[in-house]
Amino acid sequence: MISTIIVNYNRGDLLKKCLDSVVFQSVKDIEVIVVDNASTDESAQMIQSSYPGIRLIQNSKNLLFCKAQNQGIESAKGDFILSVNSDCILDRDYLKEVISASKLDEKIGMISGKILRMDKGTLDSTGLFLGRDRKAVERGYGRKDKGQYDNPGYVFGVSGACAFFRRNMLEDIKDENGYFDERFGMYYEDLDLCWRAQKKAWKAYYNPKALVYHARGATAIGTDCKKGSSFPRLSKELKKRYIDNRHMCMRKNDSVWETIINLPFILLYEVKMQVYLVVQNLLDQLYK
Repeated sequence: MISTIIVNYNRGDLLKKCLDSVVFQSVKDIEVIVVDNASTDESAQMIQSSYPGIRLIQNSKNLLFCKAQNQGIESAKGDFILSVNSDCILDRDYLKEVISASKLDEKIGMISGKILRMDKGTLDSTGLFLGRDRKAVERGYGRKDKGQYDNPGYVFGVSGACAFFRRNMLEDIKDENGYFDERFGMYYEDLDLCWRAQKKAWKAYYNPKALVYHARGATAIGTDCKKGSSFPRLSKELKKRYIDNRHMCMRKNDSVWETIINLPFILLYEVKMQVYLVVQNLLDQLYK
């Protein structure tokens, strides 16, 4: 069985399209779990009335992504876990293709499909990689899809937007902070999970035939980010979380030797980030 888990917060409009793409998969042995973080937009009522076969977990407050996702995993029955954001739409054969890839090697614990933007011509992710600056790198991000990533193969990890996991791997890497480290809340939790899995000799695989369409940034900031990073559009609080989580991810997973080797790249990124924040603050004060 495949357990599909969707965390929702006030995006019932996106959730319905996502659920339809999951329910009508060509693979049928699926359970669907929606973890709702105290939405006020009638998302829960929509699920109860339109999708009676879907299991709904309703939280009394917004627990953010990691804790809510862990709730779903803990209650899931499947041998495989699909963690998908509500701003994603799956191709009908997505699950068929990721299951096929999982049979290549029992140590493949994570699978990424080709994630495209909603225009179906712009790449969003063809696998997650670890940059030398210790930033999460979505391969192909923002580029036109010209078939340059149409060859399957091993990658470092999988994007948190739509991540397919082997249950055995999740149980192996789980610790006192959960499958997804609940201290992260949101941002960098996917890189942290993939990094921990790599350190335990699990593999990640990319199958370009498993297609997903993603409205980048819609669940966090309400609109699709057409170009570049969505970081500039985040609130000050979310920017701080983003930066702090990158640092925590490095402290948890990087070795002293790797940190020393990559220190110039790490410091350059830190300088760029601090300059950006100072300039942004000055502009905010100027146009207040």
